[in-house]
Amino acid sequence: MERLEKLLAGTGRWSRKEAAELIRAGRVKVEGEVKLRREEKFPDTALLQVDGETVSGQRLAYLMLHKPAGLVSATDDPRETTVLSLLPEHLQRIGLFPAGRLDKDTVGLLLLTNDGALAHALLSPRRHVDKTYLVRVEGVLDEDDTAAFRAGMTLSDGLRCLPAELERRSANEALVTLREGKYHQIKRMCAARGKSVVFLKRLTFGPLTLDESLEEGAWRALTEAEIAALRAVEGKQ
Repeated sequence: MERLEKLLAGTGRWSRKEAAELIRAGRVKVEGEVKLRREEKFPDTALLQVDGETVSGQRLAYLMLHKPAGLVSATDDPRETTVLSLLPEHLQRIGLFPAGRLDKDTVGLLLLTNDGALAHALLSPRRHVDKTYLVRVEGVLDEDDTAAFRAGMTLSDGLRCLPAELERRSANEALVTLREGKYHQIKRMCAARGKSVVFLKRLTFGPLTLDESLEEGAWRALTEAEIAALRAVEGKQ
């Protein structure tokens, strides 16, 4: 249960002072009724409306972003534009961050959330959450590449990579499924096989699959079913 002004301020749209003014002016409804007392408490699941527009008072947010190339997966960067710049201002103020990273030139599925516990669980090495990528390379992929990925690789710099799946779709294109997410891992694994990556797109992250109706740079809130699927992963030990 939270004070009404705090619920409104938690959306990132208004300050506490602005929220209090909205309430005093009779512009806020909770479950269809005008509320005039800012100190009155409600659950964050209550139906909130300001000037007839429904707003969410829930503190935790979960967004699917179709990341474009050219942006960094960070909340702030002194030199680069971050993925948060794609969101409206009120969502930039509620503590969202990327759950995991995609390289600047990599596109595809990126989860944005302010649920630290869930993000930690999804990224924990012991959970081995699968991630699938569409990979395009210079050169020709063959059965030996598939076997090398499946066996696991130790790179020249000593990095040990867990077994991964490489499913060839054409001479130079494949789906690669990782159970970990080390720095530039797919690029480094392909380079070890004598192929350079020219395009990389993440299609899945655990139970989430990129919504292909989202254009690059677009986002949407996760559905209740998608959030429940992530919660199921979080609950696994």
